[in-house]
Amino acid sequence: MEFLDFSFLKMTVIDVVDILLVAIIIYYIYNLIRGTIAVNIFIGFILIYVLYFVASKMLHMKLLSGILNSFVSVGLIALIIVFQQEFRRFLLSIGKNISLRNKLWMKLVFGKEEVEKNNLAKIKPIIDACKSMKQTRTGALIVFSKYFDQDVFGNTGEFVDARISKRLIESIFQKHSPIHDGAVVIAENRIKTAGCILPLTENDKLPPQFGLRHRAGIGITETSECTALIVSEETGEISYAQQGKVKMNISFTELERLLNKDF
Repeated sequence: MEFLDFSFLKMTVIDVVDILLVAIIIYYIYNLIRGTIAVNIFIGFILIYVLYFVASKMLHMKLLSGILNSFVSVGLIALIIVFQQEFRRFLLSIGKNISLRNKLWMKLVFGKEEVEKNNLAKIKPIIDACKSMKQTRTGALIVFSKYFDQDVFGNTGEFVDARISKRLIESIFQKHSPIHDGAVVIAENRIKTAGCILPLTENDKLPPQFGLRHRAGIGITETSECTALIVSEETGEISYAQQGKVKMNISFTELERLLNKDF
C-alpha cells in the first residue's frame, strides 16, 4: 500500500509569519474599504481578472485576451490610482498605531495620571463648549489634527491661531457668525483656522439624516489622519468620526475618553 506524500504541507516558522502578515494586511484593507464605494470598484477589478483568465487560459479568445491583457498589465498602477485614498488611509493607520505605542511609553515615563491631567486641561474647554452647544442645538464641526497641514486646511477658511477657548468656539459656531457653517481646525494645541470647507465623503451607505456637516466630518477623516467632532444642529446629538467611521450619540464621558486618547 502506497502512502500519500504530505511533505508539501511542512511549514516553517517563516511560513507561519508570512501567513500572519498577509492576514493582517488583508484585515486592514477589509476594514478600510468596508461599507464604502471602494468595495464595488474592487469587485469590478476581480471580475475583470477572472474574465481575463477564462478568456486567455480556458477559451483562448485572442482578441478579448489582448484587450484585457492591456488592462491587466497596468493593473497595479490602476489600483494605486483608483484606491489612492484607501492606500493613504492604510499607511496612516499604521502610523497611528505607532503613535499610540509612543503615547503608552510617555505614560510609563511621565506617569499616566500626569499625562491625563495635562490632556484634561486642553480638552475641557472643548467639552464645555459642546455641552453648551448641545443644549442650544448649535451645529458645530471641529477637526483635530496632530499637525497643521497648510495644503489641506490653509486654502479655505480664516486663519485664527488662537488658544483653545470655550467662548471662542461658541462664538465661531453661533448662528449669526459668518463662518459658522465651516469647520474649526485644532492642531498643535491651538485653534488654527475657522470656517474651513472640507471634502465630503463618497460613502453612500450613511444614515439619511446625515447632512453636509456630518459628511464633511467623515470625509476629512477618510483622506487625512484627523478626527472630527460633530454637533447636530437638528438634534444636538454629538458624533465622533475617525478613519471614515462615525460613532453617533456619544456621551460626554465617552467624548472625554476619545479626546484624551487623541490628544
